Amino acid sequence: MPNRLIHSASPYLLQHANNPVDWYEWGTEALARAKQEQKPILVSIGYSACHWCHVMEHESFENQAIADLMNQHLVCIKIDREERPDIDQIYMEAVQAMGINGGWPLNVFLTPEQKPFYGGTYFPPKNWAQLVSSLAHTFKIKREEINASADELTNHLNVNDLHRFAKQDSKDVKHEDINKMVNILHSRFDTIWGGLDKSPKFVMPSIWHFLLKHYAINPAAHKQSLKMVELTLNKIHQGGIYDQLGGGFSRYSVDGQWFAPHFEKMLYDNAQLLSLLSEAYAITKNNDHKKVVYETVNWLKQEMTLLNETAREDTKNDFIVFRGDTNHGLYSALDADSEGIEGKFYTWTYDELMDALGDNLSVLLKYFNATKEGNWEHGRNILIRSENDARFMSDYNINKHDLDILVEKGKQKLIDARSKRIRPGLDDKIICSWNAMTVKGLLDAYNIFGDEQFLHFARGVINFIESNLIADDKVFRTFKNKRSTTEGFLEDYAFLIQAYIGLYQSTFHEAYLYKAQRWCKYTLLNFFDQEQGFFHFTSSQAEPLIARKKEIFDNVIPASNSVMAQNLYHLGILLDNVDWKNKAEAMATQLSSVITQEPGYMSNWGILLEEIVQGMAEVVIVGSNAESIRAELVKHHLPFALFLGAAKSSGLPLFEGREATDDKTRIYVCFNKTCQLPVETADEAITQITRRYI
Repeated sequence: MPNRLIHSASPYLLQHANNPVDWYEWGTEALARAKQEQKPILVSIGYSACHWCHVMEHESFENQAIADLMNQHLVCIKIDREERPDIDQIYMEAVQAMGINGGWPLNVFLTPEQKPFYGGTYFPPKNWAQLVSSLAHTFKIKREEINASADELTNHLNVNDLHRFAKQDSKDVKHEDINKMVNILHSRFDTIWGGLDKSPKFVMPSIWHFLLKHYAINPAAHKQSLKMVELTLNKIHQGGIYDQLGGGFSRYSVDGQWFAPHFEKMLYDNAQLLSLLSEAYAITKNNDHKKVVYETVNWLKQEMTLLNETAREDTKNDFIVFRGDTNHGLYSALDADSEGIEGKFYTWTYDELMDALGDNLSVLLKYFNATKEGNWEHGRNILIRSENDARFMSDYNINKHDLDILVEKGKQKLIDARSKRIRPGLDDKIICSWNAMTVKGLLDAYNIFGDEQFLHFARGVINFIESNLIADDKVFRTFKNKRSTTEGFLEDYAFLIQAYIGLYQSTFHEAYLYKAQRWCKYTLLNFFDQEQGFFHFTSSQAEPLIARKKEIFDNVIPASNSVMAQNLYHLGILLDNVDWKNKAEAMATQLSSVITQEPGYMSNWGILLEEIVQGMAEVVIVGSNAESIRAELVKHHLPFALFLGAAKSSGLPLFEGREATDDKTRIYVCFNKTCQLPVETADEAITQITRRYI
């Protein structure tokens, strides 16, 4: 018989709906029962694409004897960390405070008052059964000691990172401090494979964005920053972490060579990589970056989009395009497993490759580095691209044009063969923040490549958010068949504001800028801590938990506080709001010591520091050709510029005295509201913008 989770909207919780464990969702029913029966609570946290979550479910949660133990001694709560990152954040920190490495599945034991006293990640079934029994026994006979320990740990959780790292008297950052951050990253850089010199390897896009902006300040002196980014990007889209057939990146590589991925594909990684690859292309004109952007967007459209079929057009040049501004949301993730085996959908035996390719295309086995024995485990091959096409062309006496044709023919045959396999599970919930991040990635691709399909796609996603995740004057976290009841967290508001700022600069439609302003005011009212000068992760209207956290450190997703600080800084400039700009500068300055000492964990903060130190150009375009000049400007790498435009006039403060009075389009390049002489061409404006870089 299914348990209570059968009524959940979460794909992850639904995966556990037929367990013999008497699971609850997080809520008053479970918490009240724990208090009434004075039983410890098990909070088990994971997500649908998590391989080891599936393993523990199969080994322990589907085991009737173990389930009986859990049901007898515990009140068992299952949580989707992507739906409730606030809860995950608290109990992950608790487990790490116990000296245990964090990860998922996360299994934490709480007192009936929700206070943690023990936890861990994956447990083999025998160990898990023993642990449940022994903890239940200890809870009965040593309750006072457990309560005291839980109280102490809860007190620790309520001391946030700002108490340890924020300093009111931090000094202003200079160019030399930014250079020191780059030197630290270089000392930790893998000069052979790119990325940071460790395994497993996560891409960490904000680190490479930081380095690209550093390069732009002085290209002649900062070539090393660009080399680090270019090596990293080349290696990731040659490696197994990139799906060489279908597009899209996996979450991380288990090794140091980007070879063997942990095969789940997450929306947030791919959203950020669209931005990063597009920005890198603007500098290098490396066509591999462009190709991977297009392939990844096509993967998003084919496999990750909730879309009314009437909105699709036929494919053009192998890419799906949408009609106009549709309304579509993006799913969260694809599982690592299919048929219960990690990576089975994506990997191949040698014979499977030969059968699919045929003799005429068998040379591609060498191109994709496949072997008869298998280059991975269990005789299977992960497809990776030859790192040196020139050597391959020389070895097989083939030119670049013919190689491209050969590869595309082979890929199509392999895609056709792979399409007959059982697909990995899809987490089809739609998360506000991840969708907003993808809007930003699509807009960056649109700006660099000038392809309208990216803008249409981005507008369709924002339309979906506005139609399905905004109601009752607030933003909601997720959608699956219906809107969730959980209000959005700071990251949802932060990335939505960022998306609106990007939409304004890509279209000059002022409604987007005023929407960014509206939600910025909302976050300041409902999330901002006036005393510390930073934002809470949860709204003041949210369910009270045992701790209210502030997210400070950048990770695979930039910290919501760093995103909000940058939002305040950009909106402060665009809307001439000095208070917002000052708040952003104060946030960055208070953290400047840890930002400059630990750039690997503070890279998005580092980007804000670069912007503050370098200064942002206010580029105001007025006239009938404002859009075409905007399109020309944003194709270039101009990371220290914000763009505003209007055909005739605007009520925005920076347009004061800059109305179009004749048939000429003029560009005003200003720094801190001090303007240079207006110019009429994009090239002249670029010269004015970049004159300050060196």
